[in-house]
Formats: sequence, C-alpha cells, structure tokens
Amino acid sequence: MGMIRYTADHEWLDDSGDDVAVGITAHATEELGDIVFIELPEVGAELTTGDEAAVIESTKAASGIAAPFDGVVTAVNDELAESPEKVNEDPTGSWFFRIRPADPGALDSLLDEAAYQALIG
Repeated sequence: MGMIRYTADHEWLDDSGDDVAVGITAHATEELGDIVFIELPEVGAELTTGDEAAVIESTKAASGIAAPFDGVVTAVNDELAESPEKVNEDPTGSWFFRIRPADPGALDSLLDEAAYQALIG
C-alpha cells in the first residue's frame, strides 16, 4: 500500500497504484455488522465529491460510500459483489473501486492515520 488517507465518513484511500483504491475502515465494518450486499459503481462513471459511489447493505443498515473527490471510476472489485462478507473479514484489504482524481492533489486535504484515529477515539 502507498500512503493511506481517510475520510470522516470512514473510508480509506490508497494511492499506491496509478489510481486511488477506496474501501471502508475496520471501524465502519464494526458499526455496520455483517455486510450482505454491495452495489458497485460503473467503470467510467464520473463522480463529484459526495456523490454516492457504492451502496452497502448490512444486517444493521444500508449506507453509501461517497466519492471522496471528483474523478472517474477506473475499476471495481467484482469479487466483493460476489462475496460481500470479505469486507468484514479484511476491511483494509477489500477495496471497492478505484478512482482517478480530477485533481492530483485531492488526497492532500484528507485525514492521515493520526487524525483518523483521533476522530474515532
């Protein structure tokens, strides 16, 4: 993994590839409970910051993954659509989609590890 950043919405972002992988944190999976369904975005979708990029349904609730910044979806993890429980088993190893930021500096304004840990206490 490259540099990991976080959003206040409990997403992690890894910029080690050509694009940025987006997943949800262990804290988010603990709050959601057992994940039973995941709807992923379309490859090529153009997202604006805050757009709902993916939908997660768990035994407790349904929630969305918001686009962390403006960009284009370049890949989706079809394995999660087939086996959503993998997110519970390995949250930091389960990326949902990859996005190419419209602004290469988009990650700079997101939380680092220390700031995220302070957020969740």
